[in-house]
Amino acid sequence: MVFLVAVPLCVGVAVASGVPAELGLVTGIVGGLVTGFLPGSSLQVSGPAAGLTVLVYQAVQQFGISALGVLVLATGLLQLMMGALRLGRWFRAISVSVVEGMLAGIGLVLIAGQLYAMAGLSAPSESLAKIVGLPGMLVDTWGSGTALTSLVLGLGTIVVLVLWKKMPQRLRAVPAPLAAVGLAIVAGALLGPSVDKVEVHGLLDSIQPPGLSDFSRLAELGVIGTILAFTLIASAESLFSAAAVDRLHDGPRTRYNQELMAQGAGNAVCGVLGALPLTAVIVRSAANVHAGARTKASRVLHGVWLLLFAALVPAALGLIPVAALAAVLVHAGIKLIPLAEIRQLWRTHRGEALVLMATALAIVSVGMFEGVLVGLALSVVKTAWDTSRVHLEVSDEGHDPLVARLSGSATFLRLPKLLDQLEALPQDRPVEVDLSGLHHLDHACRTSLENWAARHSAESVQPVRFAREL
Repeated sequence: MVFLVAVPLCVGVAVASGVPAELGLVTGIVGGLVTGFLPGSSLQVSGPAAGLTVLVYQAVQQFGISALGVLVLATGLLQLMMGALRLGRWFRAISVSVVEGMLAGIGLVLIAGQLYAMAGLSAPSESLAKIVGLPGMLVDTWGSGTALTSLVLGLGTIVVLVLWKKMPQRLRAVPAPLAAVGLAIVAGALLGPSVDKVEVHGLLDSIQPPGLSDFSRLAELGVIGTILAFTLIASAESLFSAAAVDRLHDGPRTRYNQELMAQGAGNAVCGVLGALPLTAVIVRSAANVHAGARTKASRVLHGVWLLLFAALVPAALGLIPVAALAAVLVHAGIKLIPLAEIRQLWRTHRGEALVLMATALAIVSVGMFEGVLVGLALSVVKTAWDTSRVHLEVSDEGHDPLVARLSGSATFLRLPKLLDQLEALPQDRPVEVDLSGLHHLDHACRTSLENWAARHSAESVQPVRFAREL
């Protein structure tokens, strides 16, 4: 069952990433035969993921396909190192809003780019331009019979993917992606050469191990940034997927550090082979659990079936219409956008919803790595704002001095309001400031309190007195 789900996804992710279709199968094989054997999560299945498609495509366009192996190998080594240093559990501390915003941004870019592929048209290189150019793409498609035929085939594939769950139980034994691509193959054969098919090069011909000259690019700033983005996204997606899979079964729980090392070992092997990066994939993992898996044997065997498929019937890939694979990824991109979670967050935690949407928009408008950094920074600022609560209570007994009691956490984020309250105190009364209720006072607030005390004291009969040392 996992093998049947994996075949169209492996091929589709590879084509969308701008690499030979066979490299997607190579990554799926490594995910089964290498990562599948290693400890960590017993039921989670790894392979090429839609969540990295946009970033891989950008990397291939910028650095060339020959550099992909170095990027993936370095990613795997970083993951191995982080797992050995027991940093895997810290990925659970990343804000869920940032991760969901990251996936939503990836989903938007993926949908926009693959809509062009569904019509057989070239997409703009910039993510924002892809979205802005969609109306023009539709106009061009309407004026071209070939493009319109390809788009209709893709839309029909999406319809099958969406409605397959309503089919009779016996038909639903076939996974929806396989059924949709299978029907698209039949339609493509009837339509003839007017529909573009996947190019087939052969499994061994597609493997491109990195050369010595490719390793020299590790000194480039752009390459380092891409490796960090690969590592962050692949690790976070894998470990969040592990948490989701753990909720689907009552078997052994994931050991996060070991799972991170298993993902790193898989990516290191993929890098040596010049293949796509791998992550744990929730679609395949959920299919594994729902099909009744109890041990890691199923995820290992899915790699065996992929290897046999790639070795024995590689020509079958050449029958698949490109529009159908693009449609599979459009459907995957839609599922990456957590619309229900956004609505729930907007009702209950509006700040988290804003972080999610800001992360997604930053990824679309600026780029993947920069967008994730924006999301992390906003999440930190929001947390600091939420935890920075300072309260000023003024007691006036009718005689000198006024007593101003501060409580909570005094940070620079609350400084403007605090200074407004202090400067509103009467200038002709001495003031005693009680700091005993503060459990945090940062440098900015300390300096500002000292400056306010000096100004206030110059105009008062007595200087401001602090009940506790600053």
